[in-house]
This record gives sequence, C-alpha cells and structure tokens, in this order.
Amino acid sequence: MTSLRALECLVAVADSGSVTQAARLLHSSQPAVSHQLAALERETGTALLRREPRGVKLTPAGRAALADARRAIEAAASAVRAARAVGEATQGSLRLACAQSLVSVLAPVVRVWHHRHPEVTITLRESTSAEELHGFIDADEVDVVLMPAPVPDRFTATPVADEEIVLAAPTDHVIARQPVVRLGDLDGARLVHFAPENGLSTWLDRSLTKAGVRPEPVMRTAVTVAAPHLAASGLGVAVCPVSAISAGFPGAVRSFSPRWVRQLVAVTPATPDPLAARFIADMRSHGVRVPRDVRTQLAGGDPAPAKAPHSS
Repeated sequence: MTSLRALECLVAVADSGSVTQAARLLHSSQPAVSHQLAALERETGTALLRREPRGVKLTPAGRAALADARRAIEAAASAVRAARAVGEATQGSLRLACAQSLVSVLAPVVRVWHHRHPEVTITLRESTSAEELHGFIDADEVDVVLMPAPVPDRFTATPVADEEIVLAAPTDHVIARQPVVRLGDLDGARLVHFAPENGLSTWLDRSLTKAGVRPEPVMRTAVTVAAPHLAASGLGVAVCPVSAISAGFPGAVRSFSPRWVRQLVAVTPATPDPLAARFIADMRSHGVRVPRDVRTQLAGGDPAPAKAPHSS
C-alpha cells in the first residue's frame, strides 16, 4: 500500500521541481526521498517523474496522481486536527444519557457547553429504567450516563453530586405543618406514587417497606417531575428527588430527618476520554442546583445525611 510519506515526496518534488529541494522541504535526505519515489513508481508500475538537466518534471501519470496525493495528505492532516480537537474539547460529539429525573441537573451544564464549546455536538437520551441506561452503554450508544448509584462493576462510575430526597405536599397538609418530617409520618398518608415503568417506583416501595411504612397510593405517574405537582394540587404527598422541584413550586417542600440523599454518578464504559472527562468535571463543579425558594423551604431541615438506596 502506498505510504503517506511517498505521496508527500511526490507533492514536494512537484512543488519544488527538484529532489534536493523536496528533501529540504521535508527535512529529509535526498536518497530517502528518491527511495520513496522509486517505491511509488514500482507500485504504480509506471514512471511518475522525468529527470531533466534543470531538475525533474512530472510525467502525465505523475500529474494524474498529484491531485489525489494532495487530497490524501490534507485528509490525514484533517484527521489529526479532528482527533486533537476532540482531545482538547473544542470539537467532536458527546452522546449523553440520564435518568429522567436528572434532566434538570444536566441542562445547565449542556447550556454552558453550547456557549463555550459550540463545535461539540451534544445529544441527550433519557430513561426511567436503570437497566435501559446500562444497555445504552453496553451497546456503545452513549458516552456518559448520569444516574444514581450504584452501577454494575463493569462500568466506570465517577461521583458527581449528592442529591437530597424530599417530601412535596400541599402547603396546608398536616405533615407540611410539622417542624420535622420523618419517614414514619408517611404511614397511612395519601401518596402520589410513580408508575412501574419509572425506576423510582421500585426504589420507593423498597425504601418504605424497609422502614415499615405503608402509605396509601392514590395515583401513579411515569413522569418524575409530575409527582410533586400532583401532590401540591391537593392529592396527597410525594417523595421525590429535589431536582424534580422547580422554582416557584406551588406546594410545600420539606427535608426528612435524618436528611435523605442519593449519590449521583457519571457512568462511562471505561476510563473517560478527554472530552467526556471535561464534561464530567463540569458536572461535578456545577452539582445539583436547587432554586432559591426551594432552598429557603428546606433551610430548617436536619443536616445529618443518610444515604438512600439505589434509585433511578
């Protein structure tokens, strides 16, 4: 197969009209350039250069090969530039996925990247199933997944943030009027639950069962951010990640005592490449931003953390 170096020699000779000058342009020796040109002529089976007293000129075959040789050299240089740009996070593509409840955590970081790295193409997929998110990675369909821990050992997980699990309720609900909310207070309470296809459903059932708490589900929703709003409308209470609570939330938001958090991790198939690593670092710097009015409501909570079981 023709080497890129042989094509560079052909172009240099065509541009300079001399093997000696071509060697200088390529920071090589005249014998080395002559060797590359001879190898190229053997491969093509025809003469590419015509030696003359004042230098060399391309034969018709040499002229025919010249345009493609230039394109091949530029394509190789372009490949190097593209790879370098991806490594420097100035170009390339980044395929993201996240648990449905975490879109609001990713969105501000994606917005910053669109501004600072406009040449990087970003796509996002979301899912309510941890197994589906794992499948995205196994099938090489995504580069980074943001989801709650834990994740299978076959993946690389980088801690990004701790997210609080909170209670959402109507402002006049008896639980919302209590200075301290404990998990046991949900026993017998009307609960806006999650649909089975949302991974939070199994997680919440497991957590409540472990605590010996039996609320009364009044309805279920597959959309994580819908649960707190349905609760605030007067249907009951909801237990959800704080990322599901938006600014201007019309209901009450309360911390549990002890404070309840889940760890969020950035998951990659192996050690993150430079582009993914930089995005993950930005997620860690950004963390989980809680709207000011929601923070105000949560300010009186017990700061002592208690890790939540696996959720999605």
